[in-house]
Amino acid sequence: MFPQYIQPAAFSDYELIDSGNFEKLERFGQYVLARPEPQAIWHKAMTEDEWKNKAHAWFRLNVNAHNKERGEWVLKKGMPQQWQVNYAYKEMKLSFRLGMTSFKHVGLFPEQAENWNFIYENIKSLQIANPEVLNLFAYTGGASLAACAAGAKVTHVDSVKQVVTWSRENMELSGLANIRWIVEDALKFVQRQVRKGAKYQGIILDPPAYGRGADGEKWILDEHLAVMVDCCNKLLDDNGFVVLNLYSMGFSPLVAQNILETSFVGAKNVQSGELYFEDKAKHRLPLGIFARFNKNS
Repeated sequence: MFPQYIQPAAFSDYELIDSGNFEKLERFGQYVLARPEPQAIWHKAMTEDEWKNKAHAWFRLNVNAHNKERGEWVLKKGMPQQWQVNYAYKEMKLSFRLGMTSFKHVGLFPEQAENWNFIYENIKSLQIANPEVLNLFAYTGGASLAACAAGAKVTHVDSVKQVVTWSRENMELSGLANIRWIVEDALKFVQRQVRKGAKYQGIILDPPAYGRGADGEKWILDEHLAVMVDCCNKLLDDNGFVVLNLYSMGFSPLVAQNILETSFVGAKNVQSGELYFEDKAKHRLPLGIFARFNKNS
């Protein structure tokens, strides 16, 4: 299938208000945040004063820091360090605890709601009880929660203990259970699962461009992704589905599509595209590419 441009379905607790000048203005629940956005190279529709009046918190990069992505939040009076947002789709009802990190993230990538719905629907369509789903580079667990809400037994893998703890909080907030937590290098984990002969009805991959495993292992997307997806091919059940997200700037949806088509046996009708949100001025902000398929489709 040709790449598609997809704006996720309604997410009442999220809104992209404006974008431009390498920043984005977003509403998460009742709070509005201003954060850097390297792809927003156009002009803002709103004035700087309008941004300052609307924003409850503004992220500022620390240009003198060793890691140029680090920074700090400037908060208005009354802005909490943590708060909660909710997402609903059919019978799926998810809750997330948000918080401000030194890397500008808040613990949620709302564009992924499109994939949460895909995961939920595909698990519901399986004719088995408690299918096994593997979520790799799982971060704070949006995809894990979606799979769990659909009735899956989820294995959630991330190398950072703090975000796994955060994921567990989100599971409890959502009233869910049946998630297995693994703090480990994702590639090392899947290689061990292959040796054990494990099988999963769903596999979700959300790899960073660069990363570190729990024991300091290096992850470099260009070097290690092919090995990772070859392992996942051996782990995927005959009736399984796969979701792959790539955030590395410079990759097109066709790259993600080609990876799935050449690595997975039975990967037919691969759907690929770019996720975006549209601000009030109708600017479409690209937020990552995806490719996905279900062997049954």
